Amino acid sequence: MNYQEKVWKVGAWVGVLLVVFLAILSIKELRSISYVGNDSPIMTSISVNGKGEAISIPDIATFSFSVTENAKTVQEAQTKATEKTNNALKSIKAAGVDEKDLKTLSYSINPHYEYNQIVCVAYPCPQGKSVLTGYDVSQTVQVKIRDLSKAGELFDSIGSAGIQNVDSLSFAIDDLESVKAKARTEAITDAKAKAEILAKQLGVKLVRITSFYDSSYEQPYYYGREGMGGDVMSAKAVLAPSPEIPTGEQKVTANITITYEIK
Repeated sequence: MNYQEKVWKVGAWVGVLLVVFLAILSIKELRSISYVGNDSPIMTSISVNGKGEAISIPDIATFSFSVTENAKTVQEAQTKATEKTNNALKSIKAAGVDEKDLKTLSYSINPHYEYNQIVCVAYPCPQGKSVLTGYDVSQTVQVKIRDLSKAGELFDSIGSAGIQNVDSLSFAIDDLESVKAKARTEAITDAKAKAEILAKQLGVKLVRITSFYDSSYEQPYYYGREGMGGDVMSAKAVLAPSPEIPTGEQKVTANITITYEIK
């Protein structure tokens, strides 16, 4: 085969490929012409909201207590604060609280200043000044109670240890996720039922779920702080009965939105 024949064959193949390419391009252009003047296809859909609730009795409680002691030196203040805190923890553990349910939330050491005002005997009057008089050591401990029947006893034990600053008692569900799941299941069932009714009213059919949104939240029950301040904590000294602590209920609400494709 001479050189001219090779060139002719290469040119022929190039020509064939060019024809095929132009044919494919023409087909695509012809298909696009059929859509000229028409709106793009719109996916039709409906969205429905579903709501579910689950109510459960709290099975754990938490509260915190604080100890603050002042002394001339850091070591003295720490010793006083540690002794009082340890006495309180000893009483709490004796009531059945495990070590794992005790947690220090904060521990601080701060200088303690007092402002000394100098008596003015002649004008101009000298200014007073802040004088370092010692140090404050503070510790805050959080306690988790799993046996709620012992809540009153625990408060008595705290009072007998000389702790006055007790607050933030709240009740919760230990396995909250299971309660959330129950509420969410109820919400999904509610939404599906609404979707079926709506589709029937509109004369359409549900094809598939295209989106799901969960905006659930829980509503915890909190026991108020009134009636459990310093007076209640010191009532042990006069042998007052242990306070009864109502736990109430905790309601978990699930709010979901489901979007369906319809036809």
